[in-house]
Amino acid sequence: MSASSRSIANFERLQTLMDEAGLDALVLRSGQNFTYLSGVVFPGTLARLQDLTDSARGVLLLWPRRGKPLVIANKTAAGLVRRDSGFDRIELCEGYVESPYDRLVTILREEGLSAASVGFEKDYVSAFHWEAVTQALPALRMSDCSGLMNQVRWIKTPAEVARIRQAAARLDEVYRDVFSRIRAGDTERKIHADMMATSLRAGFEWAHGILNAHRNTIPYAGESDMVIERGDVIRTDYVCYLNGYPGHQSRNVIVGPPTAEQRRDYALNLEIYRATIDRCRAGARVGDLFDYVMSEYARVGWRYNSLLIGHGVGAWWHQQEPILRRGSGIVLEAGMVLALEPHKDHWHVQDMILVRDGAPELLSDQFNTDEAFIVEA
Repeated sequence: MSASSRSIANFERLQTLMDEAGLDALVLRSGQNFTYLSGVVFPGTLARLQDLTDSARGVLLLWPRRGKPLVIANKTAAGLVRRDSGFDRIELCEGYVESPYDRLVTILREEGLSAASVGFEKDYVSAFHWEAVTQALPALRMSDCSGLMNQVRWIKTPAEVARIRQAAARLDEVYRDVFSRIRAGDTERKIHADMMATSLRAGFEWAHGILNAHRNTIPYAGESDMVIERGDVIRTDYVCYLNGYPGHQSRNVIVGPPTAEQRRDYALNLEIYRATIDRCRAGARVGDLFDYVMSEYARVGWRYNSLLIGHGVGAWWHQQEPILRRGSGIVLEAGMVLALEPHKDHWHVQDMILVRDGAPELLSDQFNTDEAFIVEA
């Protein structure tokens, strides 16, 4: 098995889990796994095509347990793969005319893998393409490798941790820069546009997220023309990608001097939030962490409305397993990086931490969250 020259993935863990699963090769289609193992970060249109399972311009990574990996790509995507992956072999297929899966079938035959045990991401391969491969190679033993790849990705290498720490520090610089310009009379849309522009100027490949005043009670509907007023609490939840890895934090802004009630509510939420972080140690069960948060919010008379209390992070897409959700039996392992975000409505603080055997390490440590960020009214 040959690694990409740019990838900083956990290749040793990948090899071990492939052996345990008895897999001769993997065929990877999703953005997170393609970027994770190849080191290639597709921008713009190429990125969206990688997300669409029915795309006629999808790019596939064939990763044999022994031997060199290869990429099946169309001419538009091949140049970036050739420049950034370091792979020796890139097979071209004609986009919109030839399916990359047709070329895959030919290559599996040529490589002596037509009757091998090969893992596919069943949640990223369409039923149409799964059936086409099955019919073309009836002796091929196809299985779902999505869960295996989740387990590979959730234990970070030191290089991944360093990349995430760097992205987190840069995002907090963006936050401070943008927050310093917020004034009453701005709109949500104006501040969000400033976040996007400042993130790109800071060197991130792309960014996305939300920003809303506390009076906007539908925060995930996109930024509106609501005018920010004195006394507003602004909630943020942004992700910015640096060489494929995310900075992902949430920070609160209060416009004008905070009221006693605002100071109290922020501090109360922060207390529960930080107590939850401290419990994120190797050996902790995810479902138990979720139940702890529910009990803490109930203790103070608050109702918890979010679907999760946090999640793993990784290349390409920030929200990865383990998802910190109700009833999950996943046990935290040293080396996981989690974004923790138990929050009460607009009181939303989020940081990334490294799970260890003892107390977790705060990776997004360049922004003081002891109090909300206060701007002039």
